[in-house]
Amino acid sequence: MTSANLRHTVLTTPNGWTGKILHIDLGTATIDVLRPPPEVYHTYIGGKGLAGYYLRAKVTLPWDHPQMVLLIFSGPLVGTAAPTSGRSTVMSRSPLTGTVADTSVGGRLGFQLKRAGWDGIIITGQADKPCAIEIEDDQVRIVEAGEVWGQDTTTVFSLLADGKRSVATIGPAAENGVSFSALVVDRHHVAGRTGIGLCFAAKKLKYLTVLGSGKVKVHDREKLHAAREEILRLTAASPILMGRHGFSCFGTGSIYDLMDSRRMMPTDNFRKTHFDRAADLNAHAYKKRYDPGKHGCMGCHIRCKKIARSEGMAGSSMPEFETMSHFTALIDNTDMGLVMEANTLCNRYGMDTISAAATLACYKELSGSKDLSDRLIQLLEEIGQGNTELGRQLGKGSFHYASSHNLQNVSMSVKGLELPAYDPRGAYGMSLAYALSTRGGCHLRAYPVSHEILRKPVSTDRFTFSGKARIIKIAEDQNAVIDSLTACKFIFLGAGLEEYAGAFSAVTGITVSAQDLLKIGERIYYHERLMNGLNGFEAKDDDLPVRFFTEAGTSGNGIEVKPLEREAFLEARSRYYKIRGLDQHGRATREKTEELGLTWNNS
Repeated sequence: MTSANLRHTVLTTPNGWTGKILHIDLGTATIDVLRPPPEVYHTYIGGKGLAGYYLRAKVTLPWDHPQMVLLIFSGPLVGTAAPTSGRSTVMSRSPLTGTVADTSVGGRLGFQLKRAGWDGIIITGQADKPCAIEIEDDQVRIVEAGEVWGQDTTTVFSLLADGKRSVATIGPAAENGVSFSALVVDRHHVAGRTGIGLCFAAKKLKYLTVLGSGKVKVHDREKLHAAREEILRLTAASPILMGRHGFSCFGTGSIYDLMDSRRMMPTDNFRKTHFDRAADLNAHAYKKRYDPGKHGCMGCHIRCKKIARSEGMAGSSMPEFETMSHFTALIDNTDMGLVMEANTLCNRYGMDTISAAATLACYKELSGSKDLSDRLIQLLEEIGQGNTELGRQLGKGSFHYASSHNLQNVSMSVKGLELPAYDPRGAYGMSLAYALSTRGGCHLRAYPVSHEILRKPVSTDRFTFSGKARIIKIAEDQNAVIDSLTACKFIFLGAGLEEYAGAFSAVTGITVSAQDLLKIGERIYYHERLMNGLNGFEAKDDDLPVRFFTEAGTSGNGIEVKPLEREAFLEARSRYYKIRGLDQHGRATREKTEELGLTWNNS
């Protein structure tokens, strides 16, 4: 066990930030403090941006190299009265895709990290045996964790969670090499996608606990209160967030019916876009059966997370929309109880539910199975435990599994990351967003659902590429800065960057406009394109499975779901490259890189 008391001479630190970053080398068991200059904070803000700044020098290393960094960062609004700003970013290089791997996660992790006096943690090295990191203010310890290595997340939380400190842990899936394994935070919040859990396991790091007692310095509390009230007013007026059928009441599952009615629900491994039994498996059905209560991230008033209260499932996390959809329509399952069981099992093992379900859908199609219902839990256990050859193969993700059968196009993924529950043939902006996302098939990089389906801030025609290249670029920039502040993307269905610029200025004392923040977001997102380019990613990777260009979806309800037009898609992608400042192959250019104040070479 290594312990360090990291008290130093008090230096002037900027408001909103602590001015300190914790560096822990698990290989040498050394603990240090970094103090970035103010311009680094001003340039990259925090969260996703600041983590990307520290990933850059190591990004070409293999994901499991001892000196590959594992990064956990909060943002300047975390720990303040700014709404929904309790999130944090976890970043490394993805073992699933090879791209930049970042994930935004809720819970109390970011809040406790800031209260403990840290803007972020940089973890390098590989321990010789299972270990954990325990942080309480400036007391930092590396402790042995052999007794909990191999235990599921439920066991770890039962042992460590005390209602005060934040606990983040991996489960057996990461320890057994599952490429889409996740980090589970404070029982109900998952840093999923891209396999970030496996990055922890590669360093023999089982869990992290953080408890802080400090306060975050705020420049102008009165102005922050005014910005907060404006954000709360706007979100209160948003039906999708706070309405009777919105996220606050039903969680993200509230859009389950909407996706099905729009013929956008991926069904039978994306071979169809309508699920006949959807009406029996919607959020209202879950609410009636499981009586969920509200739960949320630190500082969030929307509280979109739902926790079951019914007998037999009390305390279990309710599935999010993507999990509800993929564990029903995508694999042709009509048993709601099985969805709950699958969701709970994935959380216990520490697995991303989107990739798990999509990989099983790929397996179902390749094997010719008509129904996985009677084997679903067994297959998930085999994946999480890695105790069968099939489980180990599926644990590498759908693209690897399909490639082993020389049928890569049966994997519904982009850059190796499985697609979530929005069929791109029903929303052309979504098709671009999937293809261009820096971490692979992800809906949250640009979230075109907001305007193509939810009509926020304005409605756009979902069956056209017209104007979508620029919209996607702007949305990516906005979401990059949101993940750097670090706030919740959903609140931007009501509020906007104008209000959050006010909150940022009030907290830090740095006067910025919405356009200033958007420019910072452009820098942060371009930086990710640049880092992916250093690892060989280019236009050939910014593409969709051929199925979407050759097969129609399920038409009906007055909607015709046609295949995407290949030439129109490529033309829109080319427009995006031009607008983004990339070359014709989708690679960063020196001119644009330097214009944004980024370093061109990687030396």
